[in-house]
Amino acid sequence: MSNTPSFQQVIELIDQVNSQDPNTEQWQGQSIPKELLYAQRMSAQLEKFAPQASELLQIAARAQHIQRWTIKRSDYPEGRMGYKHWRTELGKFHSEQTGKLMLEAGYTQSDAERVAFLLQKKQLKHDAEVQTLEDVICLVFLEYYLDAFAEKHNEEKIISIIQKTWKKMSEQGHAAALQIAYSDTMLALIKKALG
Repeated sequence: MSNTPSFQQVIELIDQVNSQDPNTEQWQGQSIPKELLYAQRMSAQLEKFAPQASELLQIAARAQHIQRWTIKRSDYPEGRMGYKHWRTELGKFHSEQTGKLMLEAGYTQSDAERVAFLLQKKQLKHDAEVQTLEDVICLVFLEYYLDAFAEKHNEEKIISIIQKTWKKMSEQGHAAALQIAYSDTMLALIKKALG
C-alpha cells in the first residue's frame, strides 16, 4: 500500500467512518463493524491481485462500501429496476463521501473526481483501473460472501449470481477466482455455473 501522508490520512478517515457501522460480522473470534471488515478485505485483495495499483485505485478499493449501511436496499422498490436505482444512488453517495475525505486529507479535486469515476464503475471493460476494481470486488464476494449468499437462495439463483459475477470479470480475474479455496459444495456449483 502507498505510504504518503495524504494516503495514510484518507485511509484512517475512511476506516473511522466505517467503524461506525452498527452491523457487525464475526471474524477470527472478533466482532468487527461489517463495512470496516469489508474495506480491509478489499485492500488486502487489491494488494494481492494488483500490487502495483495506483494510490487512487487503492483509495477507491478501501472506500467501495463507505457508510453503505445508511442507504438501505429495503428503501427502494423490489425487482431489477429498484436494485439498479439503489446501486446508482450508492455509487454517487460513496463518491461524495470519499471525495470529502480526500479533500480533507489534501488531495486535489481532480483526484477526488477520478476516484468517483472508479467508484461509479464508469467504462467498465474499457478503463483498466475500473476493471481491476471490479475484479477485486468480485473476488472479495466469491471468497468471503458467496457462502452466506448461498444459504439464503436456491441453487438456480446462486448459479445465476456466479454467472453474472464471472461476466463482469477479466481473464486475470477469472484465473484468480479459480485459486480461491471454496467448499466442496460451492466448487460444485461454480463448475455447474461455468460448465
